[in-house]
Amino acid sequence: MAGYVAVLLVHLHFPDAGSLKAKRKDLQSVKAQLRTRHGATVAEVEHQDTWQRSQLSVALTSGSLAQLDRQSDAVERWLFDRFPDTVSVQRIVTSTEDIG
Repeated sequence: MAGYVAVLLVHLHFPDAGSLKAKRKDLQSVKAQLRTRHGATVAEVEHQDTWQRSQLSVALTSGSLAQLDRQSDAVERWLFDRFPDTVSVQRIVTSTEDIG
């Protein structure tokens, strides 16, 4: 039986962040909500030292491709609702059979 993995590369822009501290405060909230609301594993993978930009890697897993699609859709909807003009998401989905 195969498992499935989705990785979402999330590009965020924080136009109102006037400092690295302000961006990190907003980003901590985003990461915490992705973890608690959506059960995602989250890491900031680029632009750690840039005031207004961030790239997150968000990982989701499931035993069902349909369930994984629903989870991924929910994460994307939540991000687009929260950051309607300042987010872009790239989704990569694979199975454990394709990985190993």
